[in-house]
Amino acid sequence: MVFFFKARPSVGDIMIYMGLDKYENEDLIKYGLPEDVWFHVDKMSSAHVYCRLAKHQSIESMSEELLEDCAQLVKANSIQGNKVNNVDVVYTPWANLKKTPGMDVGQVGFHSGKAVKTVRVEKRLNEVVNRLNKTRVERKVDLKAEREAYDAAERAVRKQQAKEKMKRELEAKAQNERDKELQSYKGLMDKSTKMVSNKDIDLKGKSVREIEEDFM
Repeated sequence: MVFFFKARPSVGDIMIYMGLDKYENEDLIKYGLPEDVWFHVDKMSSAHVYCRLAKHQSIESMSEELLEDCAQLVKANSIQGNKVNNVDVVYTPWANLKKTPGMDVGQVGFHSGKAVKTVRVEKRLNEVVNRLNKTRVERKVDLKAEREAYDAAERAVRKQQAKEKMKRELEAKAQNERDKELQSYKGLMDKSTKMVSNKDIDLKGKSVREIEEDFM
C-alpha cells in the first residue's frame, strides 16, 4: 500500500508519496522514477517520503513551500523526530540512492554525498501536516509495472526523436546536394557568357578569315 498526498496548490500539481512500511520502501527504492526526490529524517528512523517533480524541474528548483510540505510530512512520520524540535531532514534525487546486498530491509545509502541536501525543521507545523493528511489517498500500486511503462514511454520518445533527427539530416543532405548542383550550373552559365563566338568577332571589326590570317 502506498500513501499519496497533494502538496499545496501554489506549488503546482505535485504528488508526494510514501510506503506503508520498510518492505514497501524496498520497492520504492527499486522502482522510483528519475523525477523523484527522496526525503528522510537525518540519523533517525522515519518514513521514506518521495516528491515527484515535473520533467522540467530539478531538486535545485524546489521552492521553500514545497520543501516545507515534504519535510513536515517526514517529521510527522518519524516516531522520534515527531517528538523533538530542530530536526534535520535530508533529501536527494532518487537516482542518488544506493542499495547494496548487505543492507537491511529499508536501509539505503548514497552514490554521492555531495548530492545530498539538508533542511532544518524547527518544529512541527500542525496546519501543514493536517492539510496534507486531508489529501491522503491509499492505493495499491504495481510499482514494477509502472516503472516498466515509464521506461517504455521514454524509449518511444527517444526513438521518435532519433527518427526526426535522421529525417532532418537527410533533408539537410538533400538540400546541400541541390545547392551544389545549382552552384555547378551557375558556374557553367558564367563560363558560357565569357565565350567569344564568330559573330562576336565580326562585331569587333574583323572577320574570321582575318583573325586566321593574323594568326598565321
